[in-house]
Amino acid sequence: MNDCLIIGVGNPQRGDDGVGLAAARLVRAALPDADVRESSGDPADLIELWTTTRVPTVYVIDAMVSGGAPGSVTRFDAHRHPMPVAMNGTSTHKFGVAAAVELARVLDCLPNQLFVYGIEGGQFDHAERLSPEVEAAAREVAQLICADPR
Repeated sequence: MNDCLIIGVGNPQRGDDGVGLAAARLVRAALPDADVRESSGDPADLIELWTTTRVPTVYVIDAMVSGGAPGSVTRFDAHRHPMPVAMNGTSTHKFGVAAAVELARVLDCLPNQLFVYGIEGGQFDHAERLSPEVEAAAREVAQLICADPR
């Protein structure tokens, strides 16, 4: 996986908001040579990460809040299609990953392939543990990324 970048987004102190980081760490453990980064979700930092690495494929993993069942996983092909309107404001961050993706689209700085994995969170209180369903989803997403032939 030398030709891709995996970015885990989140805050490990806010329960399920740390799921992106947890999934990225699982990818790092399974594929030690992979370029895995962690981000708080700042849009400028995200855009800088995928523009400065200059890899053709980027995966972003983040918690989302859309009303689905905790632990449900949604995969978006963000290069081919705009992020769904329903994803705007569903990130647990003030200016979410979806908004960063759409800003990068306007600025014409999306990577050739950009896949966003949203994992539905259930609890975002001050806690250092993921809920069981969300922890299982982190493992699922890590396995999907490790097995993705692109």
